[in-house]
Amino acid sequence: MADQLVDARFELPVRVYIEDTDAGGIVFHAKYLHFMERARTEWVRSCGVGLRAGLADNISYVVQRLNLHYSIPAKLDDELLVTAEPEAFGRVWMDFRQRVIRAADRKLLCDGEVRVACVALDTGRPRRLPENMQEVLGRNVRPPQSTNRMSQE
Repeated sequence: MADQLVDARFELPVRVYIEDTDAGGIVFHAKYLHFMERARTEWVRSCGVGLRAGLADNISYVVQRLNLHYSIPAKLDDELLVTAEPEAFGRVWMDFRQRVIRAADRKLLCDGEVRVACVALDTGRPRRLPENMQEVLGRNVRPPQSTNRMSQE
């Protein structure tokens, strides 16, 4: 799978269900994190990296930092597109830019930056990204055009 080229712009279709909303039919703010988690996971899977194999190798991934901006609320029955685009990576972390877009009119509902850290499953301590993940990120991270706020720290 190392030769497989994958577009860094990945979109996962998601529909808003009643369980995602408050009493007024508006998506609860924390549900956007669920949508983004699914999109990152499906992006990794589409690149040929098996997360279950990582668990067997004592590898886990945790959200270390995130920054979200909510623009327009998603509502019950909306069809959404959730993106996952890797922007940068280091020895033990990956930065993603993620967006939640309403499919009908392509309006941006939520924009986020997410840092995911690689940790040892048994101890929770940071560990180096596995080689297959480093290769995928190396093929899909675009050269920086502007400074990423999260990677400055």
